[in-house]
Amino acid sequence: MKKNDYIKITFPDGAIRNFVSGSSGMDIAKSISKSLLKKAIAIEVNGEEKDLCEGIREDAKIAILTLDSNKGLDIMRHTLTAQVLAKALKNLYPDVKLAIGPTIENGFYYDFELDRSITIEDFPVIEKEMKKIISNGNDIEKIYKSKKDVIELFQSKNETYKVDIIKRANQENDFSIYCQKNTDFIDLCIGPHLPNLKHIGSFKLTKVSGAYWRGDSSNKMLQRIYGTAWKNEKDLNSYLDMLAEAEKRDHRNLGKKLDLFHFQDEAPGAVFWHPKGWMLFQNLINYMRKKQDEAGYLEINTPEILDKSLWQKSGHLEKFGENMFTTTTQDHKEYAIKPMNCPGGIQVFRQGLKSYRDLPYKIAEFGKVHRYEPSGALHGLMRVRAFTQDDAHIFCTEEQIEVECVKLCNLIIEIYKDFGFDNIVIKYSDRPKKRVGSDNIWDRSETALLNTIKNLNLPYEFNPGEGAFYGPKLEFVLRDAIGRDWQCGTVQIDLNLPERLDCSFINSNGIKERPVMIHRALFGSLERFIGILIEHYAGNLPVWLSPTKVVVTTVTEKCSDYANEVFKFLSSSNIKTEIDLRNEKIGYKIREHSNSKTPIIIIIGEKEKENNTVSVRRLGSNDIETLSLEEFVIVTKRQLRELC
Repeated sequence: MKKNDYIKITFPDGAIRNFVSGSSGMDIAKSISKSLLKKAIAIEVNGEEKDLCEGIREDAKIAILTLDSNKGLDIMRHTLTAQVLAKALKNLYPDVKLAIGPTIENGFYYDFELDRSITIEDFPVIEKEMKKIISNGNDIEKIYKSKKDVIELFQSKNETYKVDIIKRANQENDFSIYCQKNTDFIDLCIGPHLPNLKHIGSFKLTKVSGAYWRGDSSNKMLQRIYGTAWKNEKDLNSYLDMLAEAEKRDHRNLGKKLDLFHFQDEAPGAVFWHPKGWMLFQNLINYMRKKQDEAGYLEINTPEILDKSLWQKSGHLEKFGENMFTTTTQDHKEYAIKPMNCPGGIQVFRQGLKSYRDLPYKIAEFGKVHRYEPSGALHGLMRVRAFTQDDAHIFCTEEQIEVECVKLCNLIIEIYKDFGFDNIVIKYSDRPKKRVGSDNIWDRSETALLNTIKNLNLPYEFNPGEGAFYGPKLEFVLRDAIGRDWQCGTVQIDLNLPERLDCSFINSNGIKERPVMIHRALFGSLERFIGILIEHYAGNLPVWLSPTKVVVTTVTEKCSDYANEVFKFLSSSNIKTEIDLRNEKIGYKIREHSNSKTPIIIIIGEKEKENNTVSVRRLGSNDIETLSLEEFVIVTKRQLRELC
């Protein structure tokens, strides 16, 4: 063969081998080992996932994908929904019209049109048919067709939704069709798919809902079946157990049970905080305020409504306009409720002349912002339309970027650990194709962020090309008590807004210069962070966070006078306390306060009254500790001082 009949294949470990041009992923896996060939399900070529049967005709970096990877699992789930669930629906309900079947986090769904309504009672029958299809172990084949041919093919099958997809596509050839060998089932799909149904692991259908075609309410309402799939039964059961535990911890139910907040139709996506919930909210703000004071931040507050022209200058109107709330006054002036705090922060920085000696200039704001989220996306505290961000903006020189980012990362990690999150992953995203700013300052910014996480020995994942158009960013992902990941904090370097909003300082040469702007949020949304905390702790918040720290309860009415003395002493000691003097059995009162997640229950009986002591029961323990009142206050205040 000629030299140019060969291609160079680079493997994940950096090894390079020559292969014949046109070699497929299957050929490459086979050349490595029989065991890899047996496990291989797809191939990644220069970052793009492809079917094992696809030939490679140029030098490339590749990775063989198996079910041991998240990408492999995603391909398996996609094959399950497109080739198994779709075929099962066709087998059981021949008149069904298939729409789309993508994957989602940990699972998949399929949209379809059917005259009869599918319910969860139908799932056992559908799952049985799916398992029957999988047991045949059919190979999956991929063929390409022209637009004309593929339209005719799906028209002949009366698959109107597939035809609609094809007609809207901006291509004329190479429409990929997947079919199962020895069957008449076909589906239109970009892929990739498994090479064989034998690779499908364990699955379960989970719920059914409605969905408008293309998400447009003017279109027909389709039915949607959701499911989850995993490598094996063990992984599936672990996930289902996690879902069951998540349901128990649902912050919406616990929020109602603990009387923290509610929502109602008159203010969709906005929280009505009850006294205890608002106390929890303020506890977070007080904690963060203390941390920010220690770190040298100045707290500000900016207007919630600003002239529309400012949002045009900042670029937010162009980028986020459809999600902004706007209004026109009687004198025909247009205003917008702020979706972000950044432009307001810049207006504060711009007041008065700033020198390089004033930098870094750190300003923080607990700013209320509003964004229009679709009704179907609203989800308790996790997804709202009105929320409070713990924003901060650091104005600094290019030379100060790395130092400030190190301080930021240390602060963020410290704060998350205070809240009980020890498993933290950082995601680093560099420059996208469409961006502002010179390559020189992008180089500096990216180097600063990378050096920060490397020098601090922090684990991180790399998301190439996923930075904001105005600068690279870090995202902080927390893993909660039941293994779920939550993206919370962000650090973003902005090369855009200082220019757009004419922000400058006087450098050491007496010349005006643009500062670098670092955006920082630690909780992100306070509302969402509270939702995460409630679910992480299953409502059993640490004493320092809990709205009520202590409840004083009496065994009999004879102890009420002493109980009142204890209550007043604790309250005067700045320990948030409630008192329960009801004429109920002490066991009933303890159960009730335990169910309401009060961290500390003080029991006052005749013995305690006589000895001037308190009996203490802590949430989650059946042990009772007897202390003098003074000892209890010292211990509790020490516990509160650690973080409050």
